[in-house]
Amino acid sequence: MTRSELVAQLTERFAQLTHRDTEFAVKTILDAMSDALARGHRIEIRGFGSFSINRRPPRVGRNPRSGEQVVIPEKLVPHFKPGKALREAVDARLPVEDSTPG
Repeated sequence: MTRSELVAQLTERFAQLTHRDTEFAVKTILDAMSDALARGHRIEIRGFGSFSINRRPPRVGRNPRSGEQVVIPEKLVPHFKPGKALREAVDARLPVEDSTPG
């Protein structure tokens, strides 16, 4: 689902909101989440999951073209851990394999 699909679905579900208002609300929420992560905060949405920052330590890699060793600096990367309810909802949608022969 893209941001525009989310906006369209919310606009459809909440008829009292205009497309523009819904777009502004989604942008505001995503910007607030991005800002919180950029400041090093953790975000937890019950029933959905949590967003946090993971540290990737520095390491030595290789340039694929020349094979030369390259030092890759430390990095902070966003990490998402799904909540129990989300994991169960996704797992419940697993297609059942057909076990009947050919």
